[in-house]
Amino acid sequence: MSESNHQIYSKYLIENVLNPFYDKRFEKLRQLQIRDIIKRKNPYLFKAKNIELAGEFVKSIVDAFLSSQEETIFGNLLEGFAIYISETLYGGVKSTLNSVDLEFEREGIYYIVGIKSGINWGNSDQINRMKDNFKKARMILRKRGITQEIVAVNGWMYGKDKNPLKDNQDPDKVYFKYAGQDFWNFISEDDNFYQEMIVPIDIEAKKKDEIFKATYSAKINEMTQEFMRYFMTNNQIDWIKLVDYVSKREDVKLESVEAQLSLDLELEESSDLEE
Repeated sequence: MSESNHQIYSKYLIENVLNPFYDKRFEKLRQLQIRDIIKRKNPYLFKAKNIELAGEFVKSIVDAFLSSQEETIFGNLLEGFAIYISETLYGGVKSTLNSVDLEFEREGIYYIVGIKSGINWGNSDQINRMKDNFKKARMILRKRGITQEIVAVNGWMYGKDKNPLKDNQDPDKVYFKYAGQDFWNFISEDDNFYQEMIVPIDIEAKKKDEIFKATYSAKINEMTQEFMRYFMTNNQIDWIKLVDYVSKREDVKLESVEAQLSLDLELEESSDLEE
């Protein structure tokens, strides 16, 4: 691959992958509310891990939430990068066919490519659905006038698979699975490209990460204070209250510790007057 192409791809990675990734990270972080995020996480898991510090609990659920979000966000952006490479090298286009993200022709072969972010994708039902969609895609493309051999590829952005050919009794369901180095080499025809991508990512991430860490720390402290206000009793995590908030059939109205203490005092005073 030429030096000019490397520069173009490095610029694309920074402007269209790294920058929007951090923009979305900041946006997701700023939008987080402790009362919303608690409802999305399994309280029994965190109790099983014996978490008893408010700050540790908040950090754990925030990290788990952000991690699941970030995998999807970055995967979608990196998918766009793979499509961009194919577009610049072979006139590839983003596909509208089911299970297909990219279409391009190279050396007399028409490729249909489904791009997945990583190795955790796909149970047996999803894989069978993908194979069915590859068959349908081939039929649609032939009707559109594609006469070349149509090769289906399931591409993984990282990981590895030493047996890429996935054979099938139905030839229209045969596909290749290219992962990690093999995937990026398939897209770019550069066997070292999977390593070279790290360089611009590393440089730009170092610039942005310091700002993100400051914002992240401030958000964790803010959410910890709110968590302590609503889910602590006698300076300990009130797990019953927390489980009720997440899972109780009826809606649970949250009251701050201060409000609950005030209510308890009022009840005590009322009881004393009655006596």
